[in-house]
Amino acid sequence: MNRIGPILLGLSFAIAGNSMAAAQQTASLPKVLQITREFLKPNKGGAAHDTTESAYVAAMTKAKFPVYYLGLDSLSGKSRALFLTEYNSFADWEKDNKLVGSNPTLSAELGRASIADGELLESVDQGVFVRDEDLSYKPHSDLSHARYMEISEFHVRAGHHKDWDKLTKMVKDAHDKAGTHAHWTTFEIAFGAPDGTYLVLSADDSMADIDRGYVEDKAFREAIGGDQGMAALGELFAATVDSSDSQLFVINPKQSYVSPEMIKADPEFWAPKPAAKPAAKPAAAEKKTP
Repeated sequence: MNRIGPILLGLSFAIAGNSMAAAQQTASLPKVLQITREFLKPNKGGAAHDTTESAYVAAMTKAKFPVYYLGLDSLSGKSRALFLTEYNSFADWEKDNKLVGSNPTLSAELGRASIADGELLESVDQGVFVRDEDLSYKPHSDLSHARYMEISEFHVRAGHHKDWDKLTKMVKDAHDKAGTHAHWTTFEIAFGAPDGTYLVLSADDSMADIDRGYVEDKAFREAIGGDQGMAALGELFAATVDSSDSQLFVINPKQSYVSPEMIKADPEFWAPKPAAKPAAKPAAAEKKTP
């Protein structure tokens, strides 16, 4: 199957991420996205990483910290964890940093958590992105029931930003005409990656959403003009984008620090009750020697 369609259309989409990174679950879509990526050493993921990351969550919960974050684990590509934090502005991000700095107890606990977590990591990097409303399409702001995220990264050739706008408009118009369930939010790099880098994010409630995207690809192709339309789209894509990449992630509630409202919306997922301990077996009666 031609991958130009699915990659561009955001059949369901997502992104690439300090232990402080997070997605603020509100009804709005904040402007600034901070992303932290932790690349794990071989066989250091799973329960081991859940344990070290839970120390961050516990510290933030104890401090009743007002900024929340979403943790993701990779299902494709190199083993890594992403942490997404969104802010309404860079000034709000600065307030977040000052809050941590003004709380010695929280700072100390986060420092200890970082030392333990660092033992599991090969490397860490960060990027900061700004949301582009015009390049987004029917974005979802409520992630309370999301379970997966697709992450598509594009690098636009220098001098081709108008072509990128045109390309996106072609795709959005075709989705409107086809009546698909596509949705995505686009962010442009501000700091931490080459200029011209865009991230396209989309959340899925289940992997069935991904299946539906492939099924709807046929309707999209017809809406854009069949083989001729797809050829035109492909030519514009090749002239505009010099690299693209798509990855799939699963949302990890154990590594996420989310709002009380988000927990209330789906408590079994975000804050499941510990399994009850099995009842202790009665002690065996002592046998007496006859």
